[in-house]
Parts: sequence; C-alpha cells; structure tokens
Amino acid sequence: MGLASAAQAVPGFAEVHAGWRSSDARVLDRHGELLQRVRVDLQVRRGEWIALADVSPALRTALVLSEDKRFYEHSGVDWRAVSAAAWGNLWNQRTRGASTITMQLAALLDEPGGDLQRGAGGRRFTQKIDQALTAQQLERRWRKDQILEAYLNLVPFRGELVGIDALSRTLFGKAAHGLNEHEAGVTAALVRAPNAKPRQVGQRACGVVQLMQPDTRVDCEALQILTTIALQSREYTATEGIAPHHARRVLAAEPGAQTVRSTVSAPLQRFALQTLQRHLRELRGRNVQDGALVVLDNASGEVLAWIGSSGELSAASEVDGVLALRQPGSTLKPFLYAQAIAERRMTAASLLEDSPAAIPTTSGLYIPQNYDRRFKGWVSARTALAASLNVPAVRTLVMVSPDAFHHQLDALGLPLREPAGYYGYSLALGSAEVPLLSLTNAFRTLANGGLHGEVGAPPKGAPALDPRAAFIVGDILSDTNARARTFGTDSILATRFWAAVKTGTSKDMRDNWAVGWSERYTVGVWVGNASGAPMWDVSGTSGAAPVWATVMQHLHAHTPSRAPRPPTGLVQARATFDGPGDSGPLEAARSEWFLAGTEQARFAMNTPARSETRAPLRIHSPAPGTIVALDPDIPPNRQRLTFTASGAGGRWRLDGRSLAQGQQLQWLPWPGKHVMQLTDARGTVLDEVRFEVRGAGVRERKSR
Repeated sequence: MGLASAAQAVPGFAEVHAGWRSSDARVLDRHGELLQRVRVDLQVRRGEWIALADVSPALRTALVLSEDKRFYEHSGVDWRAVSAAAWGNLWNQRTRGASTITMQLAALLDEPGGDLQRGAGGRRFTQKIDQALTAQQLERRWRKDQILEAYLNLVPFRGELVGIDALSRTLFGKAAHGLNEHEAGVTAALVRAPNAKPRQVGQRACGVVQLMQPDTRVDCEALQILTTIALQSREYTATEGIAPHHARRVLAAEPGAQTVRSTVSAPLQRFALQTLQRHLRELRGRNVQDGALVVLDNASGEVLAWIGSSGELSAASEVDGVLALRQPGSTLKPFLYAQAIAERRMTAASLLEDSPAAIPTTSGLYIPQNYDRRFKGWVSARTALAASLNVPAVRTLVMVSPDAFHHQLDALGLPLREPAGYYGYSLALGSAEVPLLSLTNAFRTLANGGLHGEVGAPPKGAPALDPRAAFIVGDILSDTNARARTFGTDSILATRFWAAVKTGTSKDMRDNWAVGWSERYTVGVWVGNASGAPMWDVSGTSGAAPVWATVMQHLHAHTPSRAPRPPTGLVQARATFDGPGDSGPLEAARSEWFLAGTEQARFAMNTPARSETRAPLRIHSPAPGTIVALDPDIPPNRQRLTFTASGAGGRWRLDGRSLAQGQQLQWLPWPGKHVMQLTDARGTVLDEVRFEVRGAGVRERKSR
C-alpha cells in the first residue's frame, strides 16, 4: 500500500462494529436473556463487542496512562513522543516508543499480511509513515471515544484472547464494567507484554496502578498474587452458562448463527439446576453423582428446561443425560395398563394376583419380583399400577403380548432398538433403553389425552393411545390412596394441586426416575451415574422424586392445576372387592372409572369381569420358538409335550389337524417344525405357537 492510498483504506466505525464476529455463539432464553455461550471459532477467543460506556472507568484510565497519556490531545501522532523516541534511539536508550493508541488501531484494522502489519524484525520506516498517515485519517473520521472503544475490542491480549470482553471473562470471571483498578492494571500490562511471564506482568501492572494512584502506596505483592492467579489458574472453557447441552442442540439446528433464541426459560432452568444439584449433594453418600431433567409444555411441546448433567458434580459432565439411553424401569407401566384397558382386557377395578410367578420363555423361566421382594396377593389394577407392583404388570403383558406392547411404545415415540422378542416379558418392567426426552414426551401424550406430538410441536393426528384409557391412567397416577401400599399416603409424590406421576428404578439400581404431568407441564427427572455404576439404597421416593416434586411445585406456585375432564365413552360406577370366604373386602369399595360397557359392581378372586370383557384365550406354554430335543433312551410316554391355555373352552389344532379340546393337551412329539393353534368352536384361530422338535423319532407301541 502506498502513502497516498493508506488513508483511503480507513473504514468507518459503523463498518468495523458491524463486521465484528464473536468466537462464541449466544443462545438466549425465550425472553431474550442470555442462557449459554458456546464457542464456535477455535482459532481465536473473541467475546462480544463492548461499548465504551460498559468498560470500567479504571480500565479506560489505566490504558490511556500506560499506552498513550496524551491520547486526548494529539491528532493521531504524538510528536513529543516521537521526538523522545528518536532522541533515545540516538543515544541507545530504551524508551516506551511513540506508537499511539490510534496508530495501534490503524495496524489492527489492516488486513492480515497487510502493509501495516508488523514483521518479524519490526516495522520498516515506510510502514511507520503509512501507519502515522492512517492514524491521522482515523482521527479526522472517528471520534476519540470510538477510537478507544474499537481499540479495546480489537487489541490482542494473551494467547488466543482478543478484546476486552474475552479477557475480562476469562481471566477475571466478570464483565468488563466490573474490573477494579488492580485488574485494570494487569489488563493494561498485558497490552504491552501479552506473552510475558506472570512476574513480569505483575511488575508492569504495579507501575500502571501507581500512575493511577500517585498519592497512594500500591500493594505490589497483592497485585502480583492477583496476576499469578489470573494468568495460571484460569482456563477458558468451550462453553459457559446454565444450559450447555441444550445450547449445542439448538445451535446444531441453525449452523453458523451467532445468536439463537430457544424456548427454554432461564429462571426455570436456573431453579431446576440448583434443585438437582442440591439434591444430588444430599445423595452423595449413596453413590449418586449424575442427574438430568426436562420440562415440556403440554400444549406446545416446547422445552422449558433442559438439564443434561449435574455439571461440576459429575465426572462425565459432557454426557447429555436428557438424550442418553437408560433403562426406564417401572415408568413404562402406565402405557401397558392403558393399552390393556383400551383393549378391554381389564378395567381399573379388575383383580390381578400379586404372587410368585414363573413364566416359560424360550430361554427358560422368567420369574419377576417386586421391588421390596414381597407380594400383596389379589389387588385391583388401580392399586397394582399406582403401587408399582411388578408381578401384576408382567401378568398384564402376558395378556397384551410383548409384540403388541412394543408396537404401542413405538407409536408413543419410544422406538426401541431391539424387537419385542429380544426383551420378552421383561419389557413390562422397563428392560429396554430409552432417553429421558422421549420418555417425558410419551408421558406428555398421556397429559394430552392420548394425542401425540413431537418435542417442540403441538399434538396432531389420530390418538396414539385411547383417550379414555389415558384419562383412567392419569386418574390412577394422581390417586394418593391407590399408591399408599408402596409409598404411603404422605409421600413426596403427593402435591397440593392435581398432578399424576410415576417413579421407576432399573435393574441393580442403576437408574432412578420420576416422570409426571400437571394440567400445563410434563416434568421428567433421572438420577444415577453416567458410568452405569449402581446407586446405594436409593428408592423411588428418595432418588428422582424429590427433584420432580420441587420443580413441579415451583411451576405451580401461582398457577392452578385442575384435573382433566373425562372424555366421552367413560362411565363412573361403584365397585366392591370381595375376598375369600368371610375374610372381608380385598379393597375398600369405591367409585371407579370404566370404559362404557365394561362397568361391573362386584369383583372377587377368580371371578371374571364379564363374559364380553374376558381376555381372549392364549397359549401359555410352550413359548413361541421353543425347541424340543428328543432322547431315544427315554420311553416315549415320558417325553410328551404339554400345551396349556389361559382358560377353558379352546380347541387344539396341530399343523392344520384337530387334536382335542380343553385347557391342557399332552402330545407325543415328532421331529420337525410344527404350528400349534388354539381355536374357538367355529375354528377361528385365537392364538398359535411355532416350535421345533429335534432328535430321533419314537412312536408309542400300541397295546395288543
């Protein structure tokens, strides 16, 4: 660049300001409050453009005294300083130099590799002349306050730090307007010697502060300690704020954006994070260090809070617990009971047996247990779900079938990685893995009366779940008395407003959940360890539930939550529950909700609900895919294969040939692949199993 063209290259202040790009993207909350900063430029660290009025007076004073004490007097070039520098060079004396703030800004505004850029051996004489001319042109076009503001935002400090915002937040953990005189002295010292050792920077900072306080004795030792801590102890993190995981997800949807507004509420996010961290500190003695939380708006599906981890409490804070796959435990039970009720296989008042069970499967016997290793005997479906009893849930899945339940979960936005046969009957107890976000959104479907919507969108289309069954399940999960057998009547799950909630604990206490909804919100909470390590003595009400209850109470501190209105097709009727003989009622008589046509006044042990509401006959054993191995050394009549149905009245048909009728059949096996069907009197197939017999064939001898 020649001397004549140097001045013509000076941009306007507005142009420089508009061209500024922070190295951080900013994610704002729904009201415009800063939620999170996420670094997107890894080459340099630049903060926001800071107006001069937002820079502390101490720093403005320190910078001018240190770099250009006649800044407000000269017109770009300090000729007195130039003369002093020339005289010092003549006598080989070390001087401060004659470069003014305006001249330094001229170089900063030049393009990388431009004529004003300093080379390895310093600037040539012609470069200095160009720099001086450009500085004078800047002074004619820009005001002094604009020059100082641009300089503070463009000047490199230390390492990758450029601009006052990046420096003040990184080194001192505060905004530029909060820098005191000592911090201002360190900042000014770094302009002159950005890569100097901490001791040298501290000595220089002491001199700057002395210029600012000429009549005061400066504590240089304290200033040296401050400098050392600032330069050695603080490391810049790639993200800062209260919603790092959510921010990354939002920015991924809008690549290249510098500022993005999310649906999260910063005050709610802050409260939820503090609540989660406080509770996890209380659980530290039980080997719990991680947690996650999400709050959804029922109507819009908007994410109002997204806590991906416990932050500083976690050894894996980068793992997003809202999206991580974990076993949901008993939190899948509401969908199972809703499906069984919708298919009229049971009512909320139907009796289920909570007793030891051994269910045959292709891999052996499946023997479910309750959380407390105890059994309650005959209980209603309402009690079984609210008290989270495992054995009745497995018996319910036997009625529904794993395949049908798998399909239902998929419709609710819980696509499982494996087919139904992989999980078998353990699917009733949450053996599959799902993310907290999808699970919470599935509960939102219950809150919306069976209507499903994607996260961030209102529900649409046909119901994913029968609205009547969704209402009944919500009524059960909000019933304090129904859950009393397991949780008591005064548990943390009881709220002063209407809310429905379900807890869950996975195998070996690796995951603990509480997911529930009110009239307006659905809240999901998970606690555990990102590593998969088991917790110690953490129950459904001591793990995630306290966090869920606190956040839900915060949401409804000034907002009421009313119970939903029953949809069309429901009736309410009084139901009684009779025990055996003179033992008295199994449960207290109550008013119960029924799908129209399934209502019944009296329920007793082994008493079917109504003929029209009985569950269809099923083949209980053997399980589909069973392989039978024949042993030629064992007499044939000792190797008969027993087929068992769920009730009487069915007819057995093997490979298309009728065999017999009744609840049980014994068949002499023969090698090959076979299909056993259970039909009604009209030949309609009610159920079938495919199995295989291997080994040498044997035929039973006929008696003579």
